Amino acid sequence: MKSIKSVLGTALLGLLVATGGVQAQSADVGLVNMLSGDVSYASEGAASAKVQPYMKVRQGDRFSVPAGAAVRVVFFQGGRQETWKGPANFKAGAQQGEGGTPTEVTVLPSSVPQKIAQIPELIQIAKLGRSGGVAVRGAAKAPRLTTEQQAEVKAAKDTYGKLRNQAGSDDITPELYLYSVLQDYLLYQDMKPVVDEMAKRQPNSVEVQELAAWVKSRTQ
Repeated sequence: MKSIKSVLGTALLGLLVATGGVQAQSADVGLVNMLSGDVSYASEGAASAKVQPYMKVRQGDRFSVPAGAAVRVVFFQGGRQETWKGPANFKAGAQQGEGGTPTEVTVLPSSVPQKIAQIPELIQIAKLGRSGGVAVRGAAKAPRLTTEQQAEVKAAKDTYGKLRNQAGSDDITPELYLYSVLQDYLLYQDMKPVVDEMAKRQPNSVEVQELAAWVKSRTQ
C-alpha cells in the first residue's frame, strides 16, 4: 500500500519541481472548486493568468470575474466557501475574499476543507497513472482498517450525505471530499460509485475523467 503512494508521491514531486509548482514561500489559503467562463487572477509581482479548475489560491491573489463568468473558492481556514459572479473583483485574504461582496456564502463542516485541499495533488496522481508514467495498474486489495479508521470513513460518508443534500446538482464538492478520504485508505472499490456520481454531475470535466480513469485502473 505504501509503495504505490511512495512511488506516485516521488514522481509527483519531480513533476511539480520541474514545472515550478513547488513554492515554499507561498501561503495556500484556498481552492477553486467551481469555475465558469474566463476568470483571471494575478499573484503579487506576477502577470495576470487564467484561473484553472481546482487550482490552489494564495493569499493576496487578485481575481477578476467578467460579466457572465463565475468562480467559487473554498477557504481552508474556517471552511468559508464563496461564489463570485461577474462582474466582480476580489482579493484572497487568509479566510475570505476581500474588496467586494460574494454572491453566495456557505460554511463547510470543519472536516472538509483540509481534505478538499488534497484534490490538486490527487488529480496529478491520477494523470500520472493514466499516462503510464508510473506502473501502478491492476487491482489492489482493500486494506484492513483499524476501528478508528473505520469510524473516520463512516463519519466521512455521513458528512458526504449532508453535503450532498445541500449542494447544487452540478456541485461535486461533496464527492471530492469523500474521494479524498477514501483515497487516504486506498479504498478503490468504495471510490467507484463516487467517481460515477462525479461523472454524472459534470460529464465534461477533464479532471473528473482523470479521477474516474485512475479508479478504474485500480479496480480492474
